[in-house]
Amino acid sequence: MSRLASSGTAGRRGILAKVLGDQPIGSAFVTPYLVFLAAVFAYPLGFAVYMSFHDYFFTAPGAIVDRPFVGFENYATVLSDPAVRRAFGNVLVFLVINVPLTVVLSLGLANALNAAIRWRTFFRVSYYVPYVTASVAVVGVWLFLFNSNGLVNSILGPLAPDPSWLVNSKLAMPTIAIYVTWKQLGFFILLYLAALQNVSKDLYEAASMDGAGRWKSFLNVTVPGVRPVTALVVLLATVTGANLFTEPYLLTGGGGPDGASASPVLVMYQKAIEQGNPDIGSAIGVLLVIGVLLLTLIERRFVGRDE
Repeated sequence: MSRLASSGTAGRRGILAKVLGDQPIGSAFVTPYLVFLAAVFAYPLGFAVYMSFHDYFFTAPGAIVDRPFVGFENYATVLSDPAVRRAFGNVLVFLVINVPLTVVLSLGLANALNAAIRWRTFFRVSYYVPYVTASVAVVGVWLFLFNSNGLVNSILGPLAPDPSWLVNSKLAMPTIAIYVTWKQLGFFILLYLAALQNVSKDLYEAASMDGAGRWKSFLNVTVPGVRPVTALVVLLATVTGANLFTEPYLLTGGGGPDGASASPVLVMYQKAIEQGNPDIGSAIGVLLVIGVLLLTLIERRFVGRDE
C-alpha cells in the first residue's frame, strides 16, 4: 500500500516538474507576466481574428444579436479598398526611411557618446529627453517648425517646399519618419551604449596594432560586436513603426493630405471606431500582424542570421 502511495506521489511530482520546469520558483515569478500577456495581447488578437471572419458590429451591452460567419469577405473588402492599400504603402515608405536611419544614427551617436568626451552625461541625457517627453508636447514644437510659416521654411526661404512639409503628399510621410526617428533615438542609443560595454577593448588594441584607423576599427570591431543589438533595434523599430498612429493623427490631422500619411493602424481606427465597422478594422489588424511577422522573419534572416 505504501509503495502505491509513494509511486503516486512520485508520479504527481513528475507531472509538476514537467509543468513547472526545473526551476519552479522562476516559473512562479514568470506566471503573472504570462497571464498579463494572455489577457492584454493573446485574447484581443484571438478575438480580432474571430471578428474578421464574422459580420461583427457594436451593440448595446447585453444585447443578443446574430453575427453570421462571412469567411474571407471582410478581407476581400479590405484588399479592394484604395485607402487601405495606400496606408500599407505609406507605412512601407515610413519603414524604409525610419529603420535604416534609426540604426545608423543610434549606433553612430552611441559610439561617439561612449568615447571620453566632455559633457558626455549631458549629451546622453539630451538625446534621451525627447523619448520620454509626451508626444503631444513634442508634436506642438514640430508643427511650429514645419508649418507653412514655420522656422524651417523661414530659414530655407525660396527653397522651402510648396505645399509645405506636412501638407505635401510627397513629403508628409518622410517628415513623419524623420520626426519619429528623432523622438525615439534616445532609447536605441541606450541599447547600443549597453552593447558597447561588452565589446572587448583587446579587439580594438589588436586592430590598432594591425594598422586599423578609427573607421576600420568601427567597421571591423564595433559593428560585428553589437550585431545582436542591431538585430533587436531593427526588430523594435519595425514593430513600433508598423503600429504608427499618434504621429500622423496629430501632425497631419488624421492622415492627410488625402490619406498620404495615413497608417494601417490609423485607418483601422477610422474604420472600426469612427465608422462603426469593427469587422473591417479587425481584418486590417490581422493583415498588419501577418505583414509585420513576414518583415521580421526577413530581417532576422539578413540581420540576425548568426544569432
